Amino acid sequence: MEKWKIYGKKENFERIGNKFNIDPVIARIIRNRDIVGDENIEMYLNADKSKLYSPNLMKDMEKAVSIILDAVSSDKKIRVIGDYDIDGVCSGHILTSGLERIGVNVDFAVPDRISDGYGINERIIKKAYDDNVELILTCDNGIAAIEQIDYAKSLGMEVVVTDHHEIMFTEENGHTEYLLPKADAIVNPKQPDDKYPFKELCGGGVAYKLIWALYERMGLDSSEWEKYLEYAAVATIGDVVDLKGENRILAVEGMKQLNETKSIGFSELIKITGLSDRKITSYHIGFVIGPCLNAGGRLDTAMKSYRLLHTESKEEAALLAEELKKLNDERKDMTLKGVEKAVSIIEKDETYKNDSILVVKLDGCHESIAGIIAGRIREKYNKPVFILTDAENGLKGSGRSIEEYNMFDELVKCRHLFQKFGGHEMAAGISIEPNNLQELRKTLNMNAALTEEDLCRKIWIDVPMPFSYITDKLVRQLNMLEPFGKGNEKPVFAQKDVKVGRISIFGKNRNVVKMGLIGEMGFQIEGIYFGDSDKLLEDLSEKFSNEDVEKAVQGEKNNISLSVLYYPEINEFNGKTNLRVVIKRYL
Repeated sequence: MEKWKIYGKKENFERIGNKFNIDPVIARIIRNRDIVGDENIEMYLNADKSKLYSPNLMKDMEKAVSIILDAVSSDKKIRVIGDYDIDGVCSGHILTSGLERIGVNVDFAVPDRISDGYGINERIIKKAYDDNVELILTCDNGIAAIEQIDYAKSLGMEVVVTDHHEIMFTEENGHTEYLLPKADAIVNPKQPDDKYPFKELCGGGVAYKLIWALYERMGLDSSEWEKYLEYAAVATIGDVVDLKGENRILAVEGMKQLNETKSIGFSELIKITGLSDRKITSYHIGFVIGPCLNAGGRLDTAMKSYRLLHTESKEEAALLAEELKKLNDERKDMTLKGVEKAVSIIEKDETYKNDSILVVKLDGCHESIAGIIAGRIREKYNKPVFILTDAENGLKGSGRSIEEYNMFDELVKCRHLFQKFGGHEMAAGISIEPNNLQELRKTLNMNAALTEEDLCRKIWIDVPMPFSYITDKLVRQLNMLEPFGKGNEKPVFAQKDVKVGRISIFGKNRNVVKMGLIGEMGFQIEGIYFGDSDKLLEDLSEKFSNEDVEKAVQGEKNNISLSVLYYPEINEFNGKTNLRVVIKRYL
């Protein structure tokens, strides 16, 4: 079940259009992304690195820099401990490369997803101690590692935490107590008493800020830290944080750098994935490059992804890029089978129909892809989902949520059921004893206050816009809104009562459909739909008739009329260009 809804946010779009020399349609889209006030609009439209906040505004930043500089002057060995996903690997590279640049004795370690689980742990700490490490620097983890950091401190090591995840807390009698590790410095803008103006940086963004603060203290030129922008951008887009405020600036500036990258690792990964002749966009980070970087930590070791980013050998980079692509292809196949199995379990068990929160144990599932499967199941049912599988010490799982459900806060309410948990509003990781599984399912559903309206999929339309309004100039102005991603979604346009002319089907898998579309006042434009053509024709036959569909395929006059959600684009083919619309959904 889904509803198409039109944003109704008010503003003087003509005034904004005139002030910033943009079409009122562009002004409306910006307002729909909750960008309000001339200063914020200007920052959005002209996102550049000069508008980034000083890293020294972040709590403990100056203290962290002092600790690192003291370690450098004493020739202490530093170990950066990251996470096994794209954010952890990119932030790990930023920190280790940034420290190597100033002659620090530094190396990198990352937990094994299967044997270690998420974040810093006692095995990694003991190994660091045995290796004579005197300062541990975390990235993209550590904020919840209270006992682990106590252990590191008991061994006489210094610890600096850089992280972006939510702060653990307890609530009693209306009082909230935040639980922080006793590290020597904690750099995380989400700390309750941190005055940093922007709270939504990813781990890579925080790591970038630390190197910036360090280099600035040392009097180095800004070009020295700005060369890490592309890694911060890949981490930001790949970790699916909101592309607003500083995140948008990091993404915009970093993507410019990535498209002219001097990184051997990125160059080889771009080549092996067939993107060499294309402009790299946020889509490619999210669905091509990012999954390859994540594949190392899922099916092998994240050190492969880290080494790809860190190596200065073209030969090694080429080999690692090829290995990561193969791992990602394997991961895709495993994910498809896991999704099919999970759907089968849900459909066959009648009790799931009454659950607002889906908690599914998936036997035989590789724990590293539980989160991906949870995301696919969430997309199918539009419900928060947890996928769990057998692990060495019980069950491990991942959750993916919907906007109406704060997953982290809900897990805090039943924290007594977990061996370990962490995450944020939209995603979480959990470890649990098998005999607590049904209690977890019961408790999450009992606590859930989700309504039918909450669980109805909502497709938000930015602008109901007739095809006749589409121009080259408007499409080019839409490019100003990139990169698209969470918090800055690709705009959605709609037109109803669209008549369909000829329908043509292309592609080896019959997954490209071209249609002649006729809007109001008889305005004609080419439409293209990427999807299951047989399902499209079946839907049209049910709504109209087989005869009408056959006429459309033959290019004859028919009675087919649709409402469509679309995105306009300039299509270039054989040196010629034409305006067309990409159809996203139809009714």
